[in-house]
Amino acid sequence: MGYESVRGMRDVLPEEARNWTLLENQVRAVARVFNYREIRVPLMEHAELFSRGIGEATDVVNKEMYTFPDKKGRLLTLRPEATASVVRAYIEHGLYTKEPFQKLYYIGPMFRYEKPQKGRSRQFHQYGVEAVGALDPALDVEVISVAWALMNRLGLERLSLRLNSIGCAADHARYREVLRDHFGPHLSQMCPDCRRRYEENPLRILDCKRKTCQPFIESAPGSAEYLCADCAAHFAAVRRYLDRLGLSYDIDPRLVRGLDYYTRTVFELVSADLGAQDALLGGGRYDDLVEQLGGPSTPAVGFAGGMDRLVLVLDELGRFDAANPGIDLFLATLGQDEALALELAAGLRENGVSVDLDYRGRGLRKQLAEANRLGAHHLLVLGEEEAASGRGRLKNMATGEETEVALETDAMLPLLQRRD
Repeated sequence: MGYESVRGMRDVLPEEARNWTLLENQVRAVARVFNYREIRVPLMEHAELFSRGIGEATDVVNKEMYTFPDKKGRLLTLRPEATASVVRAYIEHGLYTKEPFQKLYYIGPMFRYEKPQKGRSRQFHQYGVEAVGALDPALDVEVISVAWALMNRLGLERLSLRLNSIGCAADHARYREVLRDHFGPHLSQMCPDCRRRYEENPLRILDCKRKTCQPFIESAPGSAEYLCADCAAHFAAVRRYLDRLGLSYDIDPRLVRGLDYYTRTVFELVSADLGAQDALLGGGRYDDLVEQLGGPSTPAVGFAGGMDRLVLVLDELGRFDAANPGIDLFLATLGQDEALALELAAGLRENGVSVDLDYRGRGLRKQLAEANRLGAHHLLVLGEEEAASGRGRLKNMATGEETEVALETDAMLPLLQRRD
């Protein structure tokens, strides 16, 4: 009997994994520039963390979470997103007492039960940043700047920012009633999910993608019309700082994001390079979540972006084409045991030189083909003559130039170490 991967879970094979590593390195580089530190949270949490933090009325909690009882009957969930886990860690480890202001980032797999398609799996991957402990609208703009900086670093163009404010909890309460008044007369024409959302949280209707519901959503009042004075001032400051940095944006009055913990600023960064599904990442403020999960009242803001589709898009745009560095040296062995090759490889590797050799006893022609496939910068053939004399000819694969060299680490290093 053969085995296949679970539906919606897929293997990332070595050629593609190289692209993932390159993307992850760019995320880490941008995080370092903005002084965000990495946090790694568990793949599994108590189910209540997400149902309480994300919201019972969301599709994530209602339809998409992988939840199951453990051997003691406790409900556990494979994390569908990371913000709630980061906040749980912030509270559990008392970070708010050690240093209340934390700038964190994460990279890792998430899990949601939804229809698998190209660029979207049931095990998917996200990167994100969370800035916890300050209400300053300048921090909203810094988080947005992190997103812009990453996309610019990746070479993505035709970017635009969708921006809105959904206000505080009191604003939500007022706005929900406005939405109930708006959607109530049209409920019979709307999808079953939106009829449920109407009762549970009508803000979730604005996140519906069904065509039958779009005319009613497009005519709905915008949330920014119902902000209190503090929230309106906060939103004005965010826009002013974005203008100062030259970061363009479009106000989307019905942008709410898909999770219930959001407050005040919400945003999506989109690219015309992605086609119809154009959102690269999304986020916003969640000023009540720390308190909701048992911590002190603590404002916070962050964003998350999907990696699976981003890797595909970057690959299609050729952003990874020049990123394969190849190996520094390939050792071809002929007619003698491999002890010398292994000794040379060990010494060079200890000094940071990438080396590979053939372990299949193949002839020189096939070993040369392997060196080319691996993108080797240099080639050294080791036969009986080289083993006896202790010297060989190091070939530069780009120029064809050959240099006689002693078969010793110190002699070979200056010729092999990268200067680019």
